[in-house]
Amino acid sequence: MFVQLNSIKMYYKRYGSGRPLILLHGNGEDHTIFREVIKPLSKNFTLYLPDARGHGRSSGTEEFHYMDMASDMVQFIKKLRIESPAFYGFSDGGIVGLLLASKRPGLLSHLIISGANINPEGLKAELRIPLKISYFWSRDPKVKLMLTEPHISRSQLKGIRTKTLVLAGSRDLVKESQTREIARLIPRARLRILKGESHESYVVHNKALATIIEHELLR
Repeated sequence: MFVQLNSIKMYYKRYGSGRPLILLHGNGEDHTIFREVIKPLSKNFTLYLPDARGHGRSSGTEEFHYMDMASDMVQFIKKLRIESPAFYGFSDGGIVGLLLASKRPGLLSHLIISGANINPEGLKAELRIPLKISYFWSRDPKVKLMLTEPHISRSQLKGIRTKTLVLAGSRDLVKESQTREIARLIPRARLRILKGESHESYVVHNKALATIIEHELLR
């Protein structure tokens, strides 16, 4: 299905019934990374799986900015009349979730983020260096986004009032110090560092993510 948001046409899938839950993918991906969690999660939740602007089947854009993506999610929730959804965001999707929760207090019932950073320096050198090389040759605006954004302030994090779970793998591409800072600054946020997991190992095409989300939202 498609919905017109701001200047783009966003593609999304909807499954299940129950409490609304939005799942947002990372950079260069689309909603299909969550394919394995649809069946277990749709037993208890109405799932909304959008493709971010310029990703998957959603319409493109010349430039990418996380604030634009957050604005898209505000419009997505309003256009579809989704009441107090929980929001899970992976990587770039997690960044969007942080901006969404800080920008629109009370819009979300719960926020879960995985492998999100609050500035480009939060990415480890093992990712930043290949990204710089990739952008030198490709001039891909999605790569440029990761090299130049986000810039989420301490005050923005402190202003988040949504119940929040901050996740990362112990072998994540985001510095653990930054993950811990995010959890420390968001009032009453919970932190889980998943031992042995990488940036995406427990998320992309992995049913383990369903268990994590269910444990957080159904407890």
